[in-house]
Amino acid sequence: MESTKNLIWLVLAAPLLGALILGTVGRRLPKAAAGLLGTVAVAISFLAGVLIFSGLSGLEETTRMVRVEGPDWISILGLRVPFEWTIDPLSMLMVLIVTGIGALIHLYSTGYMKEEQDFARFFAYLNLFVAAMLVLVLGNNLPLLFIGWEGVGLCSYLLIGFWYKDLANVKAANKAFIVNRVGDWSLMLGLFLIVVVIAANRQTIQGDRYLSYDQMLPALERILGSNPGMATAIALLLFFGAAGKSAQFPLYFWLPDAMAGPTPVSALIHAATMVTSGVVLLNRMNVVFTASPTASAVVCILGAFTAVFAALIAFGQTDIKKVLAYSTVSQLGYMFLGCGAGAYWSGMFHVTTHAFFKALLFLGAGAVIHAMAHDQDMRNYGNLRKYLPITFGTMVIAWLAISGVPPLSGFYSKEAILGAAFSGSSVQRLAGAVGLFTAFLTALYMTRMMWLTFFGKDERWRLLSAHPPHGDDHEVAHMEDEDPHHHGLASDHKPHEVPASMWVPLVVLAALSLGGGWFLEHNHRLKHWLEPVVPNQAVAENPMLLWGSIAAALAGVVLGILYYQKGLPKSEGFEESNWAKRRLWARDQFGYDNTVTTGAVLGGGDVARVLANQIDQGLIDGAIAGTGGIATRAGGALRGLQNGFIRLYALMMLVGGVAFVAWFIIAISRGGAQ
Repeated sequence: MESTKNLIWLVLAAPLLGALILGTVGRRLPKAAAGLLGTVAVAISFLAGVLIFSGLSGLEETTRMVRVEGPDWISILGLRVPFEWTIDPLSMLMVLIVTGIGALIHLYSTGYMKEEQDFARFFAYLNLFVAAMLVLVLGNNLPLLFIGWEGVGLCSYLLIGFWYKDLANVKAANKAFIVNRVGDWSLMLGLFLIVVVIAANRQTIQGDRYLSYDQMLPALERILGSNPGMATAIALLLFFGAAGKSAQFPLYFWLPDAMAGPTPVSALIHAATMVTSGVVLLNRMNVVFTASPTASAVVCILGAFTAVFAALIAFGQTDIKKVLAYSTVSQLGYMFLGCGAGAYWSGMFHVTTHAFFKALLFLGAGAVIHAMAHDQDMRNYGNLRKYLPITFGTMVIAWLAISGVPPLSGFYSKEAILGAAFSGSSVQRLAGAVGLFTAFLTALYMTRMMWLTFFGKDERWRLLSAHPPHGDDHEVAHMEDEDPHHHGLASDHKPHEVPASMWVPLVVLAALSLGGGWFLEHNHRLKHWLEPVVPNQAVAENPMLLWGSIAAALAGVVLGILYYQKGLPKSEGFEESNWAKRRLWARDQFGYDNTVTTGAVLGGGDVARVLANQIDQGLIDGAIAGTGGIATRAGGALRGLQNGFIRLYALMMLVGGVAFVAWFIIAISRGGAQ
């Protein structure tokens, strides 16, 4: 391990250096060279991570926590904050996910973005995104955590608004940035409370790095164990911060709009980077949540609610990327449910399997969009399996994996979460029941997406050139023809399979989605791997739950097939039927987004007007008027001294001179006395 631990600097430096080169001289490079540089930078980081992971796995379980320290960053009043990185089971699991999935997405992007003029800028942002996420998961102290946290927020803003000439993309980027600031405000308050608690008990902590995890977390566990009120306050603030990054209710509504960015960006955000930040935070700070059963119950309940709420909204979407976006929100709810139930490892298990099949789903959707001239409306698809055989085959695996069909990866991680929930308190069992129902909904809406896209005999896209639709979700209508990346279909258009640079990542991810869950579950590999970092909850065997989970997944798949096998139902068409109106209500998030956004804007305007009246008119105008009045009165008082009589001026000079001489003599005499 000693020979490989310093490779951690290479893990961090490779994507950061790639971003620096591409951001400064990338425009001068050929597109092939820029794409190769960006992809190789992340691949080098992944290979270095594999070597470190191998060295760590060779250590005894109790010693699998290694710290690599660099120069000091802050040193003040007995506190030392160095650039330091933690190599432990949690951080290395995330390193492999971020860099491994990230490298595949970079490779895919070389084909997907090849026509893009700002090719180098895109890869610079991708590299920077990976680097920021690595700082977040590897940093061993709170300041580095916060830098990585804000870094991924900045990079998401840059990538969501990559096509910044389109107003809709700019609005989506701004929305993501602003909503995340709300969550970040909560995170900052939580971190400040931690600092206050640690500072108040400084004398009980050994060492001068008391904001570092290895010194801070054991101290927090001891301190908060006897102060549940403070534990609850800190935990809820941290959770609200995590809810912002990981798109949990009530701060979920920025994530679907983030689909405005290029599809590889969606894959990176949803599968490998930003949205997993909140789950990582909960796992890293698990001692805080363990000390507060109240906060854990809140996490569990809101996770379950988010899962079912987003699943219902997914039914109303006709944009293929929006379906996947709400599925991400729902799956993140599962992860929070598992953490709230005390099975933190199950949340990380689902982070891992979700990275496999969600990256595959987004990249597969990107292949479909690429083949359909950037049309994202599933109602315009149909029978694409005939033209995209590789994309279709890999997406079938991802569809069954996210639906929880055994033996694919999603089945094992969902089962771990539900098993933990049903083994807990009555609140946790209720959340588990909601999660079980959500498993049925997930299988149903994902079957809907697959059938509208790949199955059926009606190739609806053939009608587009002669009769372009104007549905509410169609990109032409939705973007009002402002998006230059929607090209429309030529009269002789025929979808075709994507190039190897795009389908090779699909095949790799399909293999991981197929067998990754079984591998990690077999002999409880992942559970035992994470034991040094996160606590394990005892879970009783529950055969009825196992079969109930399988039945829910299969029922959703079968019902979806039965409903959609005859082609596009009238209720899914462009006409305004009663069901279509209900679908539009679901599409609009049951009014939540509009209510919150409008309320925030109007409420903010009202607050601004009140402040303007009170501060601008009362304070600023009053200060100006008051200053003028004081000057006027002072001038009137001093005017009497300026009366033109020389004798008065001479008297004033004499008095002033005598006063100065007296002060000088007194000062000298005091100095001599001392």
